[in-house]
Amino acid sequence: MSTPAAHPSPRPYQSYVYAYPHKTAYRPLGEDRPTLRKLWANERKDALSLYVHIPFCEVRCGFCNLFTRIGAPDELTGRYLDALDRQAGAVRDALGDDAPVRFAAAAFGGGTPTFLTAQELERLCGIAEKRMGADLGAVPLSVETSPATATPDRLAVLAGRGTTRISIGVQSFVDAEARAAVRPQRRADVEAALGHIRDSGIPVLNIDLIYGIDGQTERTWLSSLDAALAWQPEELYLYPLYVRPLTGLGRLGDAAGTAAGEPTGDWARDTAGDAAWDEQRLRLYRTGRDHLLARGYEQVSMRMFRRAGAPPAAADDYACQTDGMIGLGCGARSYTSALHYSFDYAVDMREIRGIIDGYTRSEDFSRAEVGRYVDADEARRRHLLQSLLQAEGMDVAGYRERFGADPADHFRTELERFDARGWLDGAAAPDRLRLTAEGLAHSDALGPELFSPAVRAAMAAYELK
Repeated sequence: MSTPAAHPSPRPYQSYVYAYPHKTAYRPLGEDRPTLRKLWANERKDALSLYVHIPFCEVRCGFCNLFTRIGAPDELTGRYLDALDRQAGAVRDALGDDAPVRFAAAAFGGGTPTFLTAQELERLCGIAEKRMGADLGAVPLSVETSPATATPDRLAVLAGRGTTRISIGVQSFVDAEARAAVRPQRRADVEAALGHIRDSGIPVLNIDLIYGIDGQTERTWLSSLDAALAWQPEELYLYPLYVRPLTGLGRLGDAAGTAAGEPTGDWARDTAGDAAWDEQRLRLYRTGRDHLLARGYEQVSMRMFRRAGAPPAAADDYACQTDGMIGLGCGARSYTSALHYSFDYAVDMREIRGIIDGYTRSEDFSRAEVGRYVDADEARRRHLLQSLLQAEGMDVAGYRERFGADPADHFRTELERFDARGWLDGAAAPDRLRLTAEGLAHSDALGPELFSPAVRAAMAAYELK
């Protein structure tokens, strides 16, 4: 093995790897864009996941670079649901009837799905069930919400249609920190929303919190954690703050850089590499992790913590590394074994509005428009990434069965580097590849190191808009 001195640890906060390849590596598929029927012809369809994207929010938080727009004028939500219905019909037709089609999990994300009215949420569930054939009452169904939209009437619809998990973005229970993150909310409204969620009877509550906000201290961070714990959430996600280009905080940083006579444009990325901020976030992460572990929570990943004894998060036969995903909506991705595809991506609000308007006008959803083909090497990388970044680690035998070799045969250099940094758990079971506590803490550095050169180059060449 290499010596630790040969492989110094990189910056801990580089990129949140929640999907691979990253969407900025996707490209328009051009004249040869394949039909969905051809793409799905030889895929397994007996344990699919369904993701439906609702790209609307009442406000846009300062840290947000998700595909979402503020508000929905001129009955836009109705037109969006009309397009979603057309897309669902085209996708279900493309799946065919030559093999059983079954969904093992479903999720509504965004944006904020509960931006829709209660009546519109009923229609959304109907599209998922009647058009796609997903039995929402029989599979895990996760829905994202916000303090302003977690109203009793909306939650009653979701509970009635079988929602098993509701995730609410709180970020901070300290009003001053919420303002610093450009997230206008009052703690009283947050507490009221949490009360509505618990009253709804939806069995799993997840609360999102953010650390690294300007002005945040260990004391205020623990205060937010304890305020969340008072609701006994089944899950908690602890997110490090990132300041990304074209976001509200990114623009504030650009303005600050201009006022100080500093270069603009890459200000957000320069700030993300600041050593003092890295150290602050690592310190707050460790404080939050230890606080939750001491209070009966189990660590699932760098970000996710689940209360001991809480209901399982997904169906027993669903595995994100291998199974296909059907994405509906203009911000959703779909995964086959050969191609990951979606619609165009943007962060700038004007660009997003244009993409949504184009989606609502579309009558033809029979082909993949934007995506990236996944070869054998990329499939191995995706499997390793999505397994290793979980606290339980990766089953080496499962990898060997799928790819015909051990992970060290494909990623020896990377694994030796991680081991030299103390990121791999040498005490793990012989047939399990697992990260140490510090390895998990550095997930946002480790993950990007497993990106292929081709994906890195595509991401670097992508022009963010």
